[in-house]
Amino acid sequence: MKLETRAFCRFLVVGWQMARRINPKCVACAQLSVAMARQLHGASGDGCWVEKRCHRRRSHYRNRQGLNEKRRVEYRQQVAAARADDGVERISLEVVASSLPYANLYIWREKRKDAPVHAIAATVIQNGQKVLEVEPIHCAGYRKRQLERYMEQKVMPYLKERFGITHFSNEIRLEPIECPLKDCPLKESFDSGGVVDD
Repeated sequence: MKLETRAFCRFLVVGWQMARRINPKCVACAQLSVAMARQLHGASGDGCWVEKRCHRRRSHYRNRQGLNEKRRVEYRQQVAAARADDGVERISLEVVASSLPYANLYIWREKRKDAPVHAIAATVIQNGQKVLEVEPIHCAGYRKRQLERYMEQKVMPYLKERFGITHFSNEIRLEPIECPLKDCPLKESFDSGGVVDD
């Protein structure tokens, strides 16, 4: 049974009880010496001194803040230990100083699945920096098999030879209107107000 569940069950069994209020008279008495406290609150004083309980109560009020903090720390440690004790071994390993390079494939095409590919490009990233960019090419008029052959025979062998990359980590789809090529016919028709299909 988890620690929080046990505490809640004990709460249900024992019942809800409010904590006792701090007695300001006892707090003030705890700061006095035993002789002075007996004189003020004993038989010759207001008569509230009880030998059996006052020593313990005075000690509690003097050390109350430290004791409560100690209890809170112990409770937090018990809860953390109960959560950590789930049977899973946890280790922490150093991060490698330099990361392996990876490649992203950029595909400019509309979102629908059967949309033709407008353009493709690739980049190689290493240590968070772009280290190589394969220039984008227009794919108008290319069939799917022609694009695959271009990737298999031109792009991937170069990436494998230079960086040891055998596949693309990410395929990023972009809208055709975002094509970076300057001589893009789609941009020209968009600027003139016409619509051109690939």
